[in-house]
Amino acid sequence: MRRAHIGDMGYQNQAQLVEEENQVLEDALSGKVKALKSLSIDIGTEVRTQNMQLRNMDDDFDTSGNILQATMGRLKALTKAGHYKIWIYMILFCVFVFLVCWFIVRFR
Repeated sequence: MRRAHIGDMGYQNQAQLVEEENQVLEDALSGKVKALKSLSIDIGTEVRTQNMQLRNMDDDFDTSGNILQATMGRLKALTKAGHYKIWIYMILFCVFVFLVCWFIVRFR
């Protein structure tokens, strides 16, 4: 009878040890789940912020593209209108600047 009583105490101690170990593992797992939840919330916030910035950047590029298209349209209209005098003035100006630079370098 004495042996049965000792065996029963060993089983209770073993069950208590297993229960304590399970509690420690459960607490560790709970901490990891909380960290993962926090990380996923931070990732979601970052994704929303970056999507908003991308939408703003897309709007800015569209605006810039429209400005460039309008400018190109004006340039095409200018070239089709036959304003060749502007091109002659531009070429003469470039030649003048080139000659001034050449004289400065040559007579230094």
